[in-house]
Amino acid sequence: MNTHFRDTRKIDPTRGDRLPDGTPNDNDRVEIGPTQLAYREWEAAGLVLPNLERMRDFRWKRLTKAIVDRGYAGLLMFDPLNIRYATDSTNMQLWNTHNPFRAVLLCADGYMVIWDYKNSPFLSTFNPLVREQRSGADLFYFDRGDKVDVAADVFSNEVRVLLAEHAPGNMRLAVDKIMLHGLRALEAQGFQIMEGEEVTEKTRAIKGEDEILAMRCASHACESAVAAMEAFARTNVPGGNVSEDDIWAVLHAENIKRGGEWIETRLLASGPRTNPWFQECGPRIVQMNEIVAFDTDLIGSYGICVDISRTWWIGDRKPTNAMIDAMRHAHEHIQTNMAMLKPGVTIPDLIAGCHRLDDRFQKQKYGCMMHGVGLCDEWPLVAYPDTAVAGAFDYALEPGMTLCVEALVSPEGGDFSIKLEDQVLITEDGFENLTKYPFDPALMGE
Repeated sequence: MNTHFRDTRKIDPTRGDRLPDGTPNDNDRVEIGPTQLAYREWEAAGLVLPNLERMRDFRWKRLTKAIVDRGYAGLLMFDPLNIRYATDSTNMQLWNTHNPFRAVLLCADGYMVIWDYKNSPFLSTFNPLVREQRSGADLFYFDRGDKVDVAADVFSNEVRVLLAEHAPGNMRLAVDKIMLHGLRALEAQGFQIMEGEEVTEKTRAIKGEDEILAMRCASHACESAVAAMEAFARTNVPGGNVSEDDIWAVLHAENIKRGGEWIETRLLASGPRTNPWFQECGPRIVQMNEIVAFDTDLIGSYGICVDISRTWWIGDRKPTNAMIDAMRHAHEHIQTNMAMLKPGVTIPDLIAGCHRLDDRFQKQKYGCMMHGVGLCDEWPLVAYPDTAVAGAFDYALEPGMTLCVEALVSPEGGDFSIKLEDQVLITEDGFENLTKYPFDPALMGE
């Protein structure tokens, strides 16, 4: 006879029933989270862990207040990052981005309902803020075929009944990203559809105390992964058979080892493939005495994005003077722009006062000067003066915002680019650079 049992041994018996982040201290955690490697490294670094129950409560209250302040009956979310923010639960995140099967309705009275994959409602039951688990929000053609309109009618009717109970008489519903039949079905129910992304992006922009603690931990884990990637590149490129993909794979592996989740892009390039920027990594064998540049775009521990960039010189000779000059120019660019950051400064102020790249770097400069960051790259975007759209981002910075400060110094027609990026917290009286990873001393001319 087969006997099925659950191993109830503790992850760490010395820590009691719950880990420092407030989650169960056992080997059957439903929610994904940091690994023991990450916990050890954070403890050695003296980092304070976030309390996840308190973080979830902060997010729920902030999102509910945003709904109430706008006079909406509720907020209906399909974006998996918005669902993560509201519920702190995940389910096949990347698959869900192009096959949207999850949805969350947050009513104006704080009542929260999730529609999840039909066999996995248990994935959010750890969070008491999620009051109901349902299924049936999969309104994409692959899953529903020529009867997607029928499924959309059923789903939209459920939304109507819920809001009639929790926000009676109010038909103003904010929606973030919804499939065509879903939108039509909600409008047929009589809802006035409002801009849901405006609600979620501005809500997510201000981080609470525990979110900031989580970001510090995630940043440390990311930089540990980057250090492993650098060590691999410097050790193995001289052997003459290491590809860009080989180097990039180290970052993926080290991220996962620490409880990270995925990487949004493949932005690592070497040598002449760094110019123009945005070529993603591939099988090219990295040569000695070349530049390797990358942008992490990494969704790490606690689902927090750590988006930093560095450029390395790999070789036994000195980089060219042109490379050193470009590196110093890129460093000056992010440091000068970072120095403007403080509460109350407006985005138009940042655009008007920004450091200007030399003319030879203007055509191939980065797509933005700064952008928000949290669960991914987020609102707001700070454009360069020549691409800024008047009125698009007329807002002031506030404490608790986190921004990535970018530099791409890329000579048109050149054979290299320099990519740098740091992640910064807006504090009560200025800013704190959360990124500790050093700049390559060889490229800095040291």
